[in-house]
Amino acid sequence: MKNVKLAIAALVIGASTFMAFNINQTASIKGKITPATASEKAWALSASDTLQAPITNGEFNFATAKPGTYQIIIEAKAPYKNTAKNNVEVKEGAVTDIGEIVVNQ
Repeated sequence: MKNVKLAIAALVIGASTFMAFNINQTASIKGKITPATASEKAWALSASDTLQAPITNGEFNFATAKPGTYQIIIEAKAPYKNTAKNNVEVKEGAVTDIGEIVVNQ
């Protein structure tokens, strides 16, 4: 009985260790909007993912992006026009800072 308990404990510890190393890492995309009040929402589109993030104080962050190539769309408020940034490369486990996006009228 003692050997069975020991074997089960070893199996649980081994499985936990294996699962810890197989967790999929995500990435993030962040940026700024100028003027800060021109928009309330940002979108990140890829072949396999669509993300939405609020714009707060002129900044946005997509915290759970998958690796890949994205188009970032800033959904503007009138009288401003929607703005896009294409070909944003996101790498696994990295923070991609796309800098400042200027939203024009």
